Amino acid sequence: MRKSFGTHALRRVLALATLLVAPFAAWAEEVGKVGVDWVGNDIIVEAINDPQVPGVTCHVAYFERSLIDRLSQGNWFEDPSNASIACRQTGPITIGDIDRSKEGEEVFRQSRSLVLKSIRIKRIYDEANQTLIYLAHARELTEGSAKMSISTVPLWQAGTQD
Repeated sequence: MRKSFGTHALRRVLALATLLVAPFAAWAEEVGKVGVDWVGNDIIVEAINDPQVPGVTCHVAYFERSLIDRLSQGNWFEDPSNASIACRQTGPITIGDIDRSKEGEEVFRQSRSLVLKSIRIKRIYDEANQTLIYLAHARELTEGSAKMSISTVPLWQAGTQD
C-alpha cells in the first residue's frame, strides 16, 4: 500500500529546503531600503561579498512586497523575481580555487517564493579578458525566467603588467 504525500513529508521537504538555502542567505547584508509607494512596497539593497574571491562586493537591489499588497493581490507567497546587480573591487582581489567553466559557479541564492522561485548570482571567469562576470537571474521551477542583470569586475588594472 502506498502512502500519500502528507503534511509530515511536506514539512520535511520545507525544512530541507530551508537548510539548503540558509547558508547562502547569510552572506547578504541589507544596506538600503527605499519605500516606493503608499502601501509599503520597498526596494531592498543588499551587499554580498564573494566568499571565494576576497576583494569583490556585489550590491543587489530587488523589490519586496508589503502585507497590504499581498492582501490586495491575493498571491501571498510570491515576489517579483527581477533584480539588479553591480559588483566592484572593494579591496585587493585574490582569486583562489574558483570554477573556471563556462557555466560558472553560484555565489548567492535567495528564495523569492515559498518553493518555486529564487534569485541566484553566478560568477563566471572570463580568463581571456581577465574579468569576473556576475550574473543575477531568476530560477523558476515551472517555466524559467528571462529576467537577468549582469556586472563585471576587471582583474587587469591600468599601469600594471603581467
